[in-house]
Amino acid sequence: KETVSRMIELYCRKKHRRKQLCEECAELKNYAHTRLSLCPFGEEKGACSNCSVHCYKPEYRTKIKAVMRY
Repeated sequence: KETVSRMIELYCRKKHRRKQLCEECAELKNYAHTRLSLCPFGEEKGACSNCSVHCYKPEYRTKIKAVMRY
């Protein structure tokens, strides 16, 4: 959760030119935290891209991929 939070914060700061998270990035962060909390693999989970269970909705998967690529 810490890693995804920092990545979203960095992305928002650089791409959206904000010191605080914009509404869209805050929503993505909350969604990611919720999905990570519900992950059946828990602390043993690897990278989402290698996972057999895709728990993100397609819309959010696209957004988080953009953040991670950045």
